[in-house]
Amino acid sequence: MTETETRTLLVDLAASLFARGFSVGSAGNISVRLDDGGYLITPTNSSLGRLNAERISRLDGDFQHIGGDKPSKEVFMHRAFYTARADAGAVVHLHSTQATAVSCLPDVDPANPIPPLTPYFVMRVGRTMPIVEYYRPGDAAMEPAIHAAAKSARAILLANHGPVVSGKTLTDAVYAAEELEEAAKLYLMLRGAAPRLLTPAQVDDLLTTFG
Repeated sequence: MTETETRTLLVDLAASLFARGFSVGSAGNISVRLDDGGYLITPTNSSLGRLNAERISRLDGDFQHIGGDKPSKEVFMHRAFYTARADAGAVVHLHSTQATAVSCLPDVDPANPIPPLTPYFVMRVGRTMPIVEYYRPGDAAMEPAIHAAAKSARAILLANHGPVVSGKTLTDAVYAAEELEEAAKLYLMLRGAAPRLLTPAQVDDLLTTFG
């Protein structure tokens, strides 16, 4: 996929997320790794629903701004995933309502707050999704904590903030972020009940079969 095609796809997917309420106002940011080793990332204070493909920020391989509008103030969040995970081709950070709600709950397992309720959650998000402790938005001090968590997880929840999700491609990352939001919704609906979870053997089978 060319850079121009990637820019167009980013705009289209971001607009779809915005239109369905996964992000509001100027919340959230998306990045993608390019074939030349550089990156595209949504600009600071931009709405995912109204991006301009030509103005999306361009970063070099060292995450330095080299083109387009000023990048998101949370570049470090994306850098933490890319440097922790060789398989990360894109990163999506949203403030989606249900996942953010889970990140605010004090009584969930911080190592894995959403249990394996459905196969697609496991297939797209993975075995674990830890909560990273609270940092002020835009605080680069959270980068080491995100990096450490991302080494063993494709996605994380930032406490009282929202999800950060990686994928092999931009489309994969967006699909995973969408699946995470639905899993969070199911989890909140089932709190107080005793739902049937996927067994460890079933989770292993899904990850072996689908990666």
